[in-house]
Amino acid sequence: MCPSLIDFLTVSLYNLIIMIRKHLIFYGWVQGVGFRYRARLAAEQFGCTGWVRNEWDGTVSTEIQGEEADIDKVIEAIERGTYIRIENIVAKTIPLVENERRFRSYSY
Repeated sequence: MCPSLIDFLTVSLYNLIIMIRKHLIFYGWVQGVGFRYRARLAAEQFGCTGWVRNEWDGTVSTEIQGEEADIDKVIEAIERGTYIRIENIVAKTIPLVENERRFRSYSY
């Protein structure tokens, strides 16, 4: 018995990798506690690209690109930081950045 076209498309869609990019603003005790370092390590571990930086108002901003499940894993890894205390996250889905190769950390 030959697999049908529907079976083929079902398997193909199941294996489809859907990349997204999010702009996140983290509020709380997020500066001076290793947040950017931890974010970069977690992003590299889970294959995400983008950037993270401290903002003048005490928040930390990041743009992160990858599969949604991997982005969630990065956020969970950041939250496990010893001194990091995230009180709120504002998230917005934004357009993908083509040909981005790594995750960078910036100061102000």
